[in-house]
Amino acid sequence: MQDFKQQHFYNIGVSYKKADATIRSKFSLSKENQITLLNTAIERGFDGIFVLSTCNRTEISGFAERPCQLIELICEFTEGSIQEFAKYSNVYKNQEAIDQLFRIGTGLESQILGDYEIVGQLKQCFKLAKSLNTTNTFTERLLNAVLHASKRVKNETKLSSGTTSVSYAAIQYIIKNIPNYNTKKILVFGLGKMGKYTCKNLAEYTHNSNVCLINRTEAKASEFIKEHPSIRKSTIENLISEIENTDVLIVSTGAEKPTITKRHIPKHKKLLILDLSIPENVAMDVSEYEGVTLVNVDELSKVTDETLSIRQQEIPFAEAIIETHKSDFNDWQNHRKLSPTITALKNSLEHIKNDEINFQRKKIPNFDEYQAEVISSRIIQKITTQFVKYLKEDEISASESMQLINKVFQS
Repeated sequence: MQDFKQQHFYNIGVSYKKADATIRSKFSLSKENQITLLNTAIERGFDGIFVLSTCNRTEISGFAERPCQLIELICEFTEGSIQEFAKYSNVYKNQEAIDQLFRIGTGLESQILGDYEIVGQLKQCFKLAKSLNTTNTFTERLLNAVLHASKRVKNETKLSSGTTSVSYAAIQYIIKNIPNYNTKKILVFGLGKMGKYTCKNLAEYTHNSNVCLINRTEAKASEFIKEHPSIRKSTIENLISEIENTDVLIVSTGAEKPTITKRHIPKHKKLLILDLSIPENVAMDVSEYEGVTLVNVDELSKVTDETLSIRQQEIPFAEAIIETHKSDFNDWQNHRKLSPTITALKNSLEHIKNDEINFQRKKIPNFDEYQAEVISSRIIQKITTQFVKYLKEDEISASESMQLINKVFQS
């Protein structure tokens, strides 16, 4: 059990801003490891913990006395070291951590500005944490506020307008770099979310009739092909022969280790490989083959179009929406922090009022108890309101104000 003293809210992790795909791969967390990490967090007494792990970032948010407690937790369940984390990480505390989550959830921190896939990923990671009872009232309210802000940003601004994502960038890369791209043979290996988007984008933007799909779970591929009959399905047993006959290989298997290695590729073959996965699903040494061009998600994310310039102009509008929801959340948080203090003050004043009314009832003939109750209750309300105003303006801590009340009223 952690011996927590004063806890702070943290958001710590690595992202594309400082860490390249190789480093991010080291800190990537599979769903199984996320579950193990969260269960361990419960055993060690952590509160309000949830984990976000995508191709662009791996982050832990939650309460701890010191950030190193969360850093040790993330390093324990990934292949990254504490030294590497210190070099490439971001550590946000309290209000900065809240700000960061609002920016992530609205697409302002996405590698491709306005990429809305992060919202679904954020929902899923929080749903997992909630199912394991690692969240708390604070983080639930915060995520709720972030998702409301995100919805408004999507509906009321053009921050997510147009089609710009890693899967879309992959298609744009093919169009710009492969002559006669619509006649080339393209093999998509892996039918995760990114693989599905890629197949759909291939059909929409290249009109290529030579697209083949292989998925490790053949039933999923068969189901997908029913809706996209122009795409040919092959099997995992034919992977090597299909690669031998293709011009472009797009890999999105979502595996923890490389699923494409040198053994899958003929030595002298000219081949473009687009790896859309984190951790990387294509072994780095395949690029040693002279004819192979290997492109990962970081390279693909540099592919831009006029859509991004439109999105840049929408940032101030998105930030204004965020400020509204952040302000509402902070008001709720302040009220929640001050509630015990205000309750203690009211109880102390009520106790004084009751003692005084009892005293005056015995001392004064025909004492108007009802009138005394009304007047004293109004005075208590005015004192309480003034006290709340003072606490908010002076930003005095809840513990300090509670100590003051205890000292003044000797409760």
